[in-house]
Amino acid sequence: MLNQPTMDKLRTLRLDTFATVWGEQQRNPDMTKLSFDERLGLLVDAEWLARENKRLARLLKEAKLRLGQACVEEIDYPVRRELDKAVIRQLATCTWVQEHKNVTVTGATGTGKTFIACALAQQACRKGYSALYRRASRLFDELTLARADGSYVQLLAKFARVDVLLIDDWGLAPPRDQERRDLLEILEDRYGQRSTIMTSQLPTQTWHEHLADQTLADAILDRLLNNAHKIALKGPSRRKEKEETHN
Repeated sequence: MLNQPTMDKLRTLRLDTFATVWGEQQRNPDMTKLSFDERLGLLVDAEWLARENKRLARLLKEAKLRLGQACVEEIDYPVRRELDKAVIRQLATCTWVQEHKNVTVTGATGTGKTFIACALAQQACRKGYSALYRRASRLFDELTLARADGSYVQLLAKFARVDVLLIDDWGLAPPRDQERRDLLEILEDRYGQRSTIMTSQLPTQTWHEHLADQTLADAILDRLLNNAHKIALKGPSRRKEKEETHN
C-alpha cells in the first residue's frame, strides 16, 4: 500500500518522476523480487534521466538552432566532401568547448556547413553546455538595434555568457566598419573564456582581405583562428544533389 505522506513529500521536493516510478513499482508484483538497493537504483536512474531530458530540452530551446534536428550521428562522409570522420569524433567529445577553443566550417553554398555547425552545437547541449545560434547578418542587425535602444552592453553580455556561440553565414557581404568593431567586441569577450563556431563560404585564408581593415582584421582573426579547429568542406551543393536524386 502506498505511503501517501511520503508520496506527498516527494512531490514537494519536486521528485515527480521518482514518485511516479515508485508508484509503478508498488503496482508491479515483479518488483518484489528485487532488493531495496536495486529498486532504489531504478528510482534514482529514472529521476536523473528525466532531469537530463528536461535540461537538454531547455538548452536546445534556448539555442534556437536553425537546424534543430542536426546531430553528429547524422553527419555523412562521402569521399568528395573530404570530411575527416576522426575530426568529427574528436569534436563530438566537446573537449574543444571545455578548452574554450573555436571551430570554423567553410565551403561553397550547399555543402552542409550549417548542418555540421548545428550538429556540433547540439552535441555541446547534450554535454551540458549552453549554445546560441545567430545568422551573421541578423546578429549585426540585432546589435545595431541594441545600440539604438540602449541595450547594447546587455546584449554583448548575453553573447559573452553562452558556452558556444554559432555565427552562421559570415562573409556574404563586405562588412561595414561597425560590424567589424562589433565582431571584435564579441570575440574579445569570448577569447579564452568561451567557444565560437563560425561558418562561411569564404576560405579562412581570405578572411583577412575580406575584413578590409588591417588593424581590426589582425585583432579579429587572432582571437578567432588562433585556437580554431578548421573544417573545409569540398564537393558540389548537397541540396542540388538531393534535387537531382528526386527528379
